[in-house]
Amino acid sequence: MKTIKTPILPINKTIVKTQGKHELDLEAICLFIAFGFFFDTDTYWRDEVVLSPGTTNQLDEKDTLIASKKWFDWHYSPREISFQQTLHEFTNLFETIVKEQTTNKNVILPISGGLDSRTQAAALRNHPNVKSYSYEYEHGYQETKIAKKIAATCHFPFQSFKVPKGYLWHCIEDLAEINQCYSEFTHPRQMAFFDSFRDMGDVFSLGHMGDLMFDSFGLPQLSFDEEADVLIKLLLKKGGFELANDLWQSWNLEGSFEAYFVLRLRELLKEIKIDNTNAKLRAFKTNYFVSRWSSNNLAVFEALHTVTLPYYDNRMFEFICTIPEEHLSNRQLQIAYIKQNAPDLAKITWQEQRPFNLNNYHLNKVPYNLPYRVANKTKRVYNDFCGKPYVSRNWELQFVGKENDVHLKHWLFESKLKDLIPLHIIQQFYDNFKEKDRIKYSHPVSMMLTLALFQEKFNNF
Repeated sequence: MKTIKTPILPINKTIVKTQGKHELDLEAICLFIAFGFFFDTDTYWRDEVVLSPGTTNQLDEKDTLIASKKWFDWHYSPREISFQQTLHEFTNLFETIVKEQTTNKNVILPISGGLDSRTQAAALRNHPNVKSYSYEYEHGYQETKIAKKIAATCHFPFQSFKVPKGYLWHCIEDLAEINQCYSEFTHPRQMAFFDSFRDMGDVFSLGHMGDLMFDSFGLPQLSFDEEADVLIKLLLKKGGFELANDLWQSWNLEGSFEAYFVLRLRELLKEIKIDNTNAKLRAFKTNYFVSRWSSNNLAVFEALHTVTLPYYDNRMFEFICTIPEEHLSNRQLQIAYIKQNAPDLAKITWQEQRPFNLNNYHLNKVPYNLPYRVANKTKRVYNDFCGKPYVSRNWELQFVGKENDVHLKHWLFESKLKDLIPLHIIQQFYDNFKEKDRIKYSHPVSMMLTLALFQEKFNNF
């Protein structure tokens, strides 16, 4: 007998055996295609499951799951607490966690133009051994300029990278082995610089989850049905639904795909015993989306060094459950923390509110932002005219262009993918991407690419 207790939000998934035939779970794969992540404990196989977050699990001598029980339930139990007291508690908790995770370590800190990594930079500002880096898209926003200023303010050594066009094809098989094809391949941009991190330090300090923990959906109190509708609009990929629906019919699965995914999502939402709509949706997204999508991509970092995440600490989640929603909205805790503890970092441009910073981002509205918007639009039009279109999505560097197309067509049409997806469906969605709507159909193309690698590497039956 073996016992495995999972954290409130695991850094990596634990897959164990369960009862059933070793055959593909086609319904689960349809959900994966439509949403980009597997639901709940689903895997590719009917006789395998992922252990749920916040549970204690009993396995037999063959590592087959025989019982699972929750030890943590998401809740919303707000205290009567002022914003200043909340900030004080957050400061102590956050800096304690960061210190525990990084003391006597050589820290690698990825820095973006946003708030999560900036908050970590503030906490690590006096650490003696931090090296930092950032990257940006070729012909995209120059995010590394912001990151470089943050690093310089904290006296961190800094390295900048540019995401090169077509890098995916040189590392796609390695990436498939790392993430086991449980998330698509265009998001882990760090694969483009994988070897550069080997000698940079011995522990990553990552800011994942800060944006979800310290913001609000800004919704009024909704009914259960309305909450379910919000989640569907938030999580469902339109092109993904179209592909999953076609496959559902092609595979002759029972009922309709839409009825199936609505039922599954509503069942999961019922598991969150929280009345407050915004707190409930945060808990749902953490427990089901982050644990099965965001966390899966952490495997790329773990393939090189130990990974630490302050916002994944159990104490942070327990803290969040007791904070009034109004204190969590609009990133105000992180902003106040930076302004109070590292005011020089607050003066640096906030990418989401550019060209404004943490002190004046409230001016990001007409007429104050008109000069920047006009100048930015003019620059983009000029670059388009010069044959350098603006890039803001990773798939634009991996799927667009003749050389990329050669590799993409190889995996879609010359692999074992056609043993799972009928060739006419592959062709249809490839053509839709090329000829109709690149933005909408980039997701189903990316999911077919993921399944192509799964077929080649993991489906030997």
